[in-house]
Amino acid sequence: MPAPAIKLCGINTPEALDAALAACADYVGFNFYPPSPRFLALDQAAALGVRAEGRITRVGVFVDADEAAMAEAAAAARLDAVQLHGGENPERAAQLGSRLGLPVWKVISVAGPDDIARAERYREAVQLVLFDAKTPKGTLPGGMGLVFDWKLLSNLRLGLPWGLAGGLSADNVAEAARISGAPLVDTASGIESAPGVKDPDKIAAFCKAARSA
Repeated sequence: MPAPAIKLCGINTPEALDAALAACADYVGFNFYPPSPRFLALDQAAALGVRAEGRITRVGVFVDADEAAMAEAAAAARLDAVQLHGGENPERAAQLGSRLGLPVWKVISVAGPDDIARAERYREAVQLVLFDAKTPKGTLPGGMGLVFDWKLLSNLRLGLPWGLAGGLSADNVAEAARISGAPLVDTASGIESAPGVKDPDKIAAFCKAARSA
């Protein structure tokens, strides 16, 4: 099995972006969800989007966002794809992709097998599904360091590109990739020294560990 592609989510400073580039990550996530400690204002996102131009794929993270706000963020940050982390149904996801003219990633929050099965509904609507650990009600929808049972994905036959998120770090990403067979791994809190504060050493260690899978 080839090593998984790597997405580093919540990149919010030039230093963090440079560390992601130095570690040869494949994707960076720019967070446009205001309650998140990783939230980017449009001027910050624009600067990072220019810095990343032609060097790494830029994915914008949104939670039940207004379409006009998404379009504004996509233009400012020069996004290459959008990631939907809310309750967007397949019809809404497909509509957003068409109107924004960008590939759509849909996050599926996982607690058990039934959640994995829900991904089938998005097969014709999105370009990638990202399985993330379900978080408690009233908390952030992701980036909280929670994991789920990776074995739930071990025999997945989705017919759609997919990835694994949820509590991944340099300590467990290789094992997670081996057990799940994930073709892409995604981390946010696993490369931070504090919520929203990216650590260049942890970024380098995560990418090295993911490639060892």
